[in-house]
Amino acid sequence: MTPPRLSLTITTYERPEALEAVLRSCFAQQTAPFEILVADDGSSEPTRALLDRLRCEAPVPLRHLWQPHRGFRLTRLRNLAIAAAQGDYLVFVDGDMVLHPSFVADHCRLARRGWYTQGVRIALDPPATKRLLDLPSRQPRPWSSGLGLLRRLYGLHAPALQPVLRRAANGCIAIKGCNQGFWRDDLLAVNGFEEAIEGWGPEDKELCARLRHQGVRRQTLLCGGIAWHLAHPPAPRTRHAANQQLLQQTLAARRRRATRGVDAHFPQAETSQPS
Repeated sequence: MTPPRLSLTITTYERPEALEAVLRSCFAQQTAPFEILVADDGSSEPTRALLDRLRCEAPVPLRHLWQPHRGFRLTRLRNLAIAAAQGDYLVFVDGDMVLHPSFVADHCRLARRGWYTQGVRIALDPPATKRLLDLPSRQPRPWSSGLGLLRRLYGLHAPALQPVLRRAANGCIAIKGCNQGFWRDDLLAVNGFEEAIEGWGPEDKELCARLRHQGVRRQTLLCGGIAWHLAHPPAPRTRHAANQQLLQQTLAARRRRATRGVDAHFPQAETSQPS
């Protein structure tokens, strides 16, 4: 099977030191992505300067998508990336997820038509986060300090086990938008993310519910697709109840398409920062 052209999308907001660590882990991939999209929720000049500085080091096109910051609008930001992507397979990660060198290769290996891929994250405590930010090239290992007891098992890399576990792991790994892979045409078929969901959660579960209603099945990437999650304060949960209600409406109506989705962003030239 021919590997997909993988567009790696990184969402960020005002944390350039974390973004640099993430980007350098992208540049060190054993299998390079087709392109890297930095989807930016209105960060200021330090983030733009960082991207200008790193663009010449990137082994693939590095593109900056930007929207004004008007609260937590992750759904709109990801829709901008879907609209702008030139690859046929999109992997979304947060701007605080430092990637294992085989991250892209693992996602490419598991990609199958008719399926989306749920990955894992390994949370680091503040001291481990500081160590990784100070020296991004020295990534943790499963036995390193600063990891949760169970999640350190997610750090085991075993490509031969990835296809064996891809369905068995669905019941024990939660849906989390910080590490997910989708075929772009599947995302377009359900109109991308639901932009009526603003603020924290559960935009990832709502999208995956619509994909399931569309007939796209889930698989889970274990023993690969490893990403180290840098510590940070939790996001405010002020809109969680309203967003949860939108999820319940999607489930009850078996909705397949977002009412406010990616179709609003074609063309999207006004959302792209000049290179």
